[in-house]
Amino acid sequence: MASSGIPLDTGALMSAMLEGILYGFSVLMFMGTILSFNYKQHVRDINRPIFAVAILLLILSTAHVVVSIIRVEDGLVKDRDTYPGGPAAFFADISQETYVIKHALYTLQTLLADGVVIYRCYIVWQSVWVIILPIILWCSVAVTGIHAVYSASQYNTSVFDQELATWIIGFFISTIAANVLSSGLLAYRIWAIERKIASIRASAKGTMMPVIYVLVDAAVLYSVALVTALICFLCSNNGESVMVDLVMPIISISFYMVPIRVAINRHHNYLSTVGTTAGAEQGNLQKYPMTPWQVHASQWTRSDSTSAYGIGNEHQPSGLQGGGHLLGRRQSGGDVMAECEEVIRASQVEHPNPIPLVNGNATN
Repeated sequence: MASSGIPLDTGALMSAMLEGILYGFSVLMFMGTILSFNYKQHVRDINRPIFAVAILLLILSTAHVVVSIIRVEDGLVKDRDTYPGGPAAFFADISQETYVIKHALYTLQTLLADGVVIYRCYIVWQSVWVIILPIILWCSVAVTGIHAVYSASQYNTSVFDQELATWIIGFFISTIAANVLSSGLLAYRIWAIERKIASIRASAKGTMMPVIYVLVDAAVLYSVALVTALICFLCSNNGESVMVDLVMPIISISFYMVPIRVAINRHHNYLSTVGTTAGAEQGNLQKYPMTPWQVHASQWTRSDSTSAYGIGNEHQPSGLQGGGHLLGRRQSGGDVMAECEEVIRASQVEHPNPIPLVNGNATN
């Protein structure tokens, strides 16, 4: 099938330039992602699978940019006068090694990105049944992508050939469906939790709506790029090759958007909490004048099982017991709702007047 649109050699040069620009943005966002992983967190608290995915996305994007540059150099410089048909014929040959490697990297990048969205969806829902359809779509992406790359490596034909085009169209539709479905389920789950805890939250601070916004933005950005590439392919337009190259850094950018925005939201919540706590403590000092405490203790230690009061949790105010319990263990996706409510209840407990202690016993 004859193609239309920009010449292939022009498209290859254009895609290499635009991909390089977006790749630069993705590298900057990768640095921001690494910083967000380490922001006010211990190494043991870092989500290692997501951290590994961030590095893999950078490696695949870097490899794709390098191969794109080599392909442009081969077509426009090295084989310009020796390849039959010139540069246009060179870039139209999908059996070229550089073409196959580029699209193999693109397939791996797509599988990795879709797999991360499905993984996030499972973590939030804590149910395998919810991700059954996304997993089926992910398997479809793997089968159609691998078959398309293999077919391109075996036959010197046009990318718009009917047999090959069927697999490529199936690949695009599968990845668009998997991305939209998984992102929608993820955003809906977070929105549902947010709506449940909104009625009992003390203030509007600490909302998870910014996280939902960035998830939707990332899904829309990725989906628009894929839909544009699919439309170009259905129209047999050579702009499809440009869009496919641009999707590579867009995948990385869409992934890096989420942890960066979550870190920014966490930072704002931290500042709001510190400000609110400082104001509350100042008010309590004015409302409850400080009275002398008498404490006789031969030794004071602090461990995970002992509170900052120097005594067991059973002698703490109920609100601090709840907070200490939450801080002493890691949260899981299935406990998000219960723990959010418990944190809110604990933070709303009004502490009584300080009671003088003598040898650990209350005195009047």
